[in-house]
Amino acid sequence: MNFLHRLASDVQLMLRRPARMQYAALCYRFTAKTKAPEILVITSRDTGRWVIPKGWPMQGKQAHEVAEREAYEEAGVKGKVQRAAVGAYVYQKRMDHGLEISCKVQVHALEVEAFCKKFPEKGTRRLEWVDYKEAAKRVAEPSLKELILDFGKRVDPAAEQRPKEPSS
Repeated sequence: MNFLHRLASDVQLMLRRPARMQYAALCYRFTAKTKAPEILVITSRDTGRWVIPKGWPMQGKQAHEVAEREAYEEAGVKGKVQRAAVGAYVYQKRMDHGLEISCKVQVHALEVEAFCKKFPEKGTRRLEWVDYKEAAKRVAEPSLKELILDFGKRVDPAAEQRPKEPSS
């Protein structure tokens, strides 16, 4: 039985495909009063879980341009997107036919400058601006949680003024 289990495991490894690539926008802004960063989280259309705007590669567009486009289509925001990724995370995407595939998502920060009244997915998702700690709590993927927390600490002007925790 051990041999069959090992053989089945080897076959699964041979058939496993590499992660598919997606590109996402980590949309942020600063509050007027405190200058604290806020992150835009949106709900997915299928499960209603909290996510950030993301999508598949688009022919003729670079990764940061895809992230910028997804932010507009899914959340109706426009702004200045960073060419360099702030990080990446992996998640399991359930396809329409029920199969789950592994997706690697390259994340680009986008500082929001404008909101559109009309955009392609208006009314199909909930959108909320929350502080970066709350955004990290809402998303399910552990590596996305970490990415949001790290980004928030980097851009939060108040984070520099807080005393550092003693190292052990």
